[in-house]
Amino acid sequence: MATSAMSEKRVVLLCGDYAEDYEVMVPFQALLAYGISVDAVCPGKKAGETCRTAIHQLSGHQTYTEIRGHNFTLNASFEDIDHTKYDGLVIAGGRAPEYLAMDAFVLNMVRNFVNSGKPVASICHGQLILAAAGAVGGLKCTGFPAVGPTLIAAGALWIEPDTLAACVVDGNIITAATYIGHPEFIRLFVKALGGTISKSNKRILFLCGDYMEDYEVTVPFQSLQALGCHVDAICPKKKAGDLCPTAVHDFEGDQTYSEKPGHDFTLTANFEDIDASSYDALVIPGGRAPEYLALDGKVIDIAKHFMESEKPVASICHGQQILAAAGVLKGKKCTAYPAVKLNVVLAGATWLEPEPIDRCFTHGNLVTGAAWPGHPEFISQLMDLLGIKVFLCAEEMVMVMDVSSFVE
Repeated sequence: MATSAMSEKRVVLLCGDYAEDYEVMVPFQALLAYGISVDAVCPGKKAGETCRTAIHQLSGHQTYTEIRGHNFTLNASFEDIDHTKYDGLVIAGGRAPEYLAMDAFVLNMVRNFVNSGKPVASICHGQLILAAAGAVGGLKCTGFPAVGPTLIAAGALWIEPDTLAACVVDGNIITAATYIGHPEFIRLFVKALGGTISKSNKRILFLCGDYMEDYEVTVPFQSLQALGCHVDAICPKKKAGDLCPTAVHDFEGDQTYSEKPGHDFTLTANFEDIDASSYDALVIPGGRAPEYLALDGKVIDIAKHFMESEKPVASICHGQQILAAAGVLKGKKCTAYPAVKLNVVLAGATWLEPEPIDRCFTHGNLVTGAAWPGHPEFISQLMDLLGIKVFLCAEEMVMVMDVSSFVE
C-alpha cells in the first residue's frame, strides 16, 4: 500500500470500549490509506484483542441515542507505546473517554504527546481526556456541546460549535465536535503531520441504498472528502437530505456475518437529477443494498456509463452484484465478498480469491474489494487511479503513495 519510507510517519489511535464506531474506524482506515502507519491501542488490551464500539447519533431526542457498533480490532499493545517513536496522537470520542480519563497511564501518554509539540487530534468526548491531562489550559478548543462545561472548568477557551462539523486548531491541538466533521478533522491532522495533497479536485459519485454496510459507505466517503474531493451520494427515489439506514456487518464467529442497525447516512444529491458524465469516478458500497439496486434500470445505466467510459470504478463486498447485473464484468479480473463469487463468475469475470479478506485488486479502471477490512487498500488504489497523491515530508524526505504492487 505504501513505500517502506512511509513508516517514518507513525501515529497512535487511542481507543476504549464503547468508543464511537465512526470516530475509531474512519480516521484509522483513512490514515492507513494515505500511507500513514497507525497503531490502535487500548489500556489493558493487546494487539489482536477487540474493543466494542457504540453508534451515537441524534435522532430527534434531547441527546444522542446509542446502539452497539462493530467490533474494532486493536493492532498494537498499549503497554508497548513509546511516544518518542510516534509523530502524532488521535483520541476517539464516544463513551470510552469517560473512563480513560481516569487512567493515569493514559493521561501520562497524552501529556507526553502534548508537551512534545506533536499533533494531537481529539474528537467529540475525547476532549475529556485532554482536560483530565491538564492539556487545555488557555487553548481554544471545541467538542461535543455537553463537554463544554468540563473544558471551561479545565481552563480551556471554549469555542461553541456552530455546527456539529466544527473543528478548531490551537497550537498542536486539533479538536472537533463530532464525526460529522471528520473530513476537516482528518485533513487538519494530515497537514499538522507535514502532509500535502495533490490533484484532489475530483468529483466522485456514490451509489447508495437502504441497508448498505455502514463502514463501506462512510469510511471511503469521508476519506475522499478529507482529501478535498467533491463527493456526492445518491439513492433511487430519494433526494439530497434524505436518509438511508445502514447495516453493521461483522464477523463474530458465526458461519456468516452478523447484522445490526448502523448509522443513518445522509444523501447529498437528488437521484433523478444526477448527470453521471459530470463525475470522475464511481464508488459502490456493499451490504444488502446492492441486491435490490441491481434491479433499477437507472442504477444499471450509471454503472455502464462509468465502465464504458473507462472512468475509475471502486466496488466493494456485495457491490459487485450491481456490476454483474450491468453486464460490465466480462473479461475483468476482480474479487468480492466470497458469497458473491457466483455473480462475478457468471458475469464473465475472472475470480481473484480475497486471501486475506482485506486484499483488494485493480484491473484497468476497476478496483474491487471483498469487505470493509480492506478499505485502506481499496481507497489507496482508487486514489492511484485518480492520480491523487499524499506527500508526507520528514527530515527532507518526500514520501508518496505507491500502490502499484496491487495492480493486476
